[in-house]
Amino acid sequence: MSERFRCTEDSRQNQEFLVYSRDENEHADNLRIVLQTLREKQQYAKFNKCEFWLHEVGFLGHIVSAEGIRVDPNKISVIVNEKPQENLSKVRSFLGLASYYQRLVQGFSMMASPMTHLLQKGVKFE
Repeated sequence: MSERFRCTEDSRQNQEFLVYSRDENEHADNLRIVLQTLREKQQYAKFNKCEFWLHEVGFLGHIVSAEGIRVDPNKISVIVNEKPQENLSKVRSFLGLASYYQRLVQGFSMMASPMTHLLQKGVKFE
């Protein structure tokens, strides 16, 4: 755990920590290490913003659980509900946003292929 957790003097605000473990005993040890390190560095966590012993957690736009990492549906609603793009600039912008999640979407390149094709020189936008 100590190799995965670093707490420095210049990391005082707006930090998010995700403590993960293989089992409950390891998790208790990992939590103890994190909280003790924060105390030693005189950094504090607001209890009302903390969540403990969760089996699934939303973190940085993803849902993390024992089954793996998946896209947080709340974060991709903009992508799912997006209307057809009107020009190349909007296509490029949309692909940039959507491709952030490409490793979590099976067949992403096939789905994005028609829009990617539009970015090639000489292709007419219809």
